[in-house]
Amino acid sequence: MRQIKHPAIEQVELTDIMYALSDPARMEIVGRLAQAGRQMTCGELDLNRPKSSMSHHFKILRAAGLVETVIDGKEHLNSLRLAEIEQKFPGVLSAVLKTIKLP
Repeated sequence: MRQIKHPAIEQVELTDIMYALSDPARMEIVGRLAQAGRQMTCGELDLNRPKSSMSHHFKILRAAGLVETVIDGKEHLNSLRLAEIEQKFPGVLSAVLKTIKLP
């Protein structure tokens, strides 16, 4: 499996996380990943938005350190870095996840 570059947890900043979560589409992606508790493909996370829009949202989430994406063949498998984020910023992501209302 090929892997996309992600920031090490030591490089993750709270301001970047909060910026990434400031968009409703990205909040929904994070909420769906948390609810599923497993890796999900980009197709499973399609929010009826253009592919270019979704790529942009995933790029922001990866850069903030919230999401890890692994490439397996043609599939991009996305997972939430919940344990790592919770260890570095205890309670922050848990509190945010409680506010997300999924359709």
